[in-house]
Amino acid sequence: MSARPASLFVIAAPSGAGKTSLVHALVGRHPDLRFSISYTTRRQRPNEKEGVDYFFVSREKFEALKCRGEMLESATVFDNLYGTGRSQVEEYLRSGQNVVLEIDWQGARQVREAMPDCVTIFIMPPSLGELERRLRERRTDSGEVIERRLRDAVSDMSHWDEFDHVIINDEFEAAVAALDAVIGGHGWPTSTDNPALRESVAAIGRP
Repeated sequence: MSARPASLFVIAAPSGAGKTSLVHALVGRHPDLRFSISYTTRRQRPNEKEGVDYFFVSREKFEALKCRGEMLESATVFDNLYGTGRSQVEEYLRSGQNVVLEIDWQGARQVREAMPDCVTIFIMPPSLGELERRLRERRTDSGEVIERRLRDAVSDMSHWDEFDHVIINDEFEAAVAALDAVIGGHGWPTSTDNPALRESVAAIGRP
């Protein structure tokens, strides 16, 4: 990867699709990849670490950063604010390091407008039924929140066609390999220009 100019890879997914696990596995395979840590006003979960999973900040601090133009993108998700620090990403790219952003589709749209050369990737669950199973298995949300996440997931998934690639996270290792191929510049099987991929993705939302 070092022979090519540094690239920005933007990865989005509906809640529960396995995005975070895939991104961490990818970064484990490629120590040269830089993982941009997002800011959020969401409450920190017991298994999360400050400065590793997110920068957990107050709504006031988040809004101040945004007003100063220090956010490359920002979005409201489940009543919480999320955003990517602009300076961190730009510094990595200037130094020749590839960068991975793990954000939602709203943020991905903003990054695409700000940095049109970025590579965008959407992670999909193999089915809505499997997505529900994964959300319930996490045991981090109430039944009411899970139902809301499922409703929002259907909306999120309708934006897959805005991305350069779609990876269906059915079997974890296969999904990591597909993501690895995109990073390496060999992503035709998951390209949204690929008719076979488009047919597979369209079938996921069908009853």
